[in-house]
Amino acid sequence: MERRVGKRNLAAAIGGWSARHRWAAILLWVAFTVGATLVGNAVGIAETKNYQLQNGDSRKASKILDTAGFPNPAAETVLIEAGDSGLTVDDRRYRAAVDRLASEITATGLTQDLRTPYDTEAAAPVTADRKTALLLFTMKGERGQADRHVQRVVDAVAAVQREFPELRMAQAGDASSAKMIDGALADDFVKAELISIPLTLGILLAAFGALLAAVVPVALALTAFMASLGLLALASQAVPAADTTSNLMLLIGLAVGVDYSLFYIRREREERAKGRSRERALRIAAATSGRAVVISGITVIVALAGMFLTGNGVFIGLAEGAILVVLTAVLGSVTVLPAILSLIGDRIESRVVHGTFRVVSGGRITWKRVLGGRVGGGRLWGAVLSAVLRRPLVSLLVAGGLLVAMAAPALQLKTGEQGINDLQGDFPIVETFKRVEKAFPGGNEPARVVVKAADVTAPEVVQAIERFKERALATGQTNEPFGVRVNPGKTVAIVSIGLKGAGPGDAVSEQAVRTLRQTVVPATLPGVEVYVYGSVASSMDFNDQLNRTRPWVFAFVLLLAFILLLVSFRSLVVAIKAVVLNLLSVAAAYGALVAIFQWGWGESLLGFTSTGVITNWLPLFLFVILFGLSMDYHVFILSRIREAYDRGMRTEEAVTYGIKATAGVVTSAALIMVAVFGVFATLSLLTFIQVGVGLAIAILIDATIIRAVLLPAAMQLLGDRNWYLPRVLHWLPRLSHGEEEAEEDPAPAAVLAGVK
Repeated sequence: MERRVGKRNLAAAIGGWSARHRWAAILLWVAFTVGATLVGNAVGIAETKNYQLQNGDSRKASKILDTAGFPNPAAETVLIEAGDSGLTVDDRRYRAAVDRLASEITATGLTQDLRTPYDTEAAAPVTADRKTALLLFTMKGERGQADRHVQRVVDAVAAVQREFPELRMAQAGDASSAKMIDGALADDFVKAELISIPLTLGILLAAFGALLAAVVPVALALTAFMASLGLLALASQAVPAADTTSNLMLLIGLAVGVDYSLFYIRREREERAKGRSRERALRIAAATSGRAVVISGITVIVALAGMFLTGNGVFIGLAEGAILVVLTAVLGSVTVLPAILSLIGDRIESRVVHGTFRVVSGGRITWKRVLGGRVGGGRLWGAVLSAVLRRPLVSLLVAGGLLVAMAAPALQLKTGEQGINDLQGDFPIVETFKRVEKAFPGGNEPARVVVKAADVTAPEVVQAIERFKERALATGQTNEPFGVRVNPGKTVAIVSIGLKGAGPGDAVSEQAVRTLRQTVVPATLPGVEVYVYGSVASSMDFNDQLNRTRPWVFAFVLLLAFILLLVSFRSLVVAIKAVVLNLLSVAAAYGALVAIFQWGWGESLLGFTSTGVITNWLPLFLFVILFGLSMDYHVFILSRIREAYDRGMRTEEAVTYGIKATAGVVTSAALIMVAVFGVFATLSLLTFIQVGVGLAIAILIDATIIRAVLLPAAMQLLGDRNWYLPRVLHWLPRLSHGEEEAEEDPAPAAVLAGVK
């Protein structure tokens, strides 16, 4: 088996230059970060347009409506309930309350098109028992600006409620929900960001007891995030980003940025502990951990790029932002980090925090030095690894069986639309929406048929729309109300018609949309541009788009990750094994999601109410994120194993050495990722709770069962076959996994002795 080491890698060359020209490297990074931030603030992030969030015919319809000039005011509803008073709309007191409501709402000067139950035409709805009624109106001005002014209307309703305490009055609608719910979610993200940064610092301080060792990784991750936001502002001018992209960027950037810095710093400190000079230690760290960071970063980016294939604006925007923050984190780790380490030197492990605790506690509180300690890992990982290597087949079967069992619930994975029930916590407006739906059931959004022609008011088009109405109602799958709205330019008409069924996700409603698209529209509206739109159609188009693109996304991610690992490690077996193990961890995470969020096993522990489904866009999103992030530790550990193998160790010894040598830093890095993603579990939207728990579980599985059991067991069983490369692929380049001039390393013997 050939062990020739390749030429010095690019990460080593960049790291060497950075360490020799440390002030130049630091100033260049500062200039890059400040420049990108200033330019980004000046340009601003271009957000995804409404039609870019849609798919299929819904996307085409939305694009037409975006430029048609239709008034699109925010609709609001006030629910009026008699409660225990027994009043009905026919009572004088009830009417006085409604009249007072109408007067106060109108007096704000912010509303229009107000309808009450007492209007002679188009009266607002009243329940059959006459005890519950609605008051309907719209906000003046642009829909997107209405939430800024709606509070005055909400206050007016609250004032009337105090005046008529025997009735229950509550407002809900587009503007009021946007103000309350969007504001709550924005506060959630701010809280998550404020928690995640101190939490990361705390974990690093507890792990290392060294202030600089904690601050440097976090500072580098945050500056990388700031720079990537500026880059996103520029990139979004061509590819717009969703409004939640920056929140995701911070959490991913913090997780990978800290991880990459830890890998690099830990290796540099390890070499210094062996007696290497500062310059030599940095060269070795750059050639080994620096290269692993580059490979890991590219693998994450490849996985994230798979989201571009979905064609959906949300996925594309998230992929764009996440790729930029990972790319910037990699860039910072291989350029400015060596310069910082060269500047700080051995002071990075000055244990100020640890020393303070010892002094204050009189020596009772202390913990061992981790950062600059000798290679070998802790007792726990040593014991686990020893047991695994003694019985690799048993370990493989037990751990593999456990993950398969965890993945089994994924076979029952059921996806659904994100709805009002996803909101967790005390949101009065959510209760109001539910009360409205209970009092006036069957009010799901109607289908909207968008008709575009030179003149939609022309007699032939009007007649065609009338034929559409007759044919659609005759199917028995649609119902009144039926309405037609025409834009000011008379080029677009919106034909609204009710759908049978319960709305998005309901088979009856979806069949009604298919009937309109495939039968009614072609038969009645030929010669004009027509698209069936609405909440049901939009949900169908989104699911169809995902079903079409999902196989391509999976194939793209798996194939490119396989090729990257094949080239990096020159081993067919290593590449296949890495892909299979990461797929297994993702599948186990899917299974855990089903058990926790579908079956409700974690409701009381995590404090949420299950909706019985996983949000429809989540499985694909989690796959690309998890597959990329799971490769982090895998690549780092494999690089260390390959490095030891290239230096002459037997495969079994290289596996032992590589896993034990990386045990401490991988454990700390995984703990940080789990903690950062676990912060999502504190948010108010169930979808984000699912994201955080899914990511945290997958990382935990990858850093424990995969890394400590399945990987070493599989490599132990395969022996030298791990490095099998068919002759037809011998043309692949040889890439160095270590510092080519490294002298004999005394550490492996001590490490190996620990598992005998």
